[in-house]
Amino acid sequence: MDDQTRIQAEAAAYRRLQKHLMQDRTDVQNIDMMNLAGFCRNCLSRWYQEAVGELGVEMTKEQGREAFYGMPYDTWKNSFQTDANAEKQEAFKVAFAENVGEDKV
Repeated sequence: MDDQTRIQAEAAAYRRLQKHLMQDRTDVQNIDMMNLAGFCRNCLSRWYQEAVGELGVEMTKEQGREAFYGMPYDTWKNSFQTDANAEKQEAFKVAFAENVGEDKV
């Protein structure tokens, strides 16, 4: 496979993952994703922001989130985010520290 085809396939897979998380499975909470997989929608939006930055384009955290979520982050939270119980919140602290760290907040 040539590089251009690989890049196109990777981009298509990313777009499908984004659609799955943003349209097909809005019921899946970020905290559950982080606790089980070590990443969530916010991680994906940050990775997108970082990739854009590596291409020489400035993008804020809020702009990265809006690009990934397809709407302002607060709109997403108000529409789809539910409260997490104490057990999930404690598990999140561990998962966040192991996978993200304070330097990425």
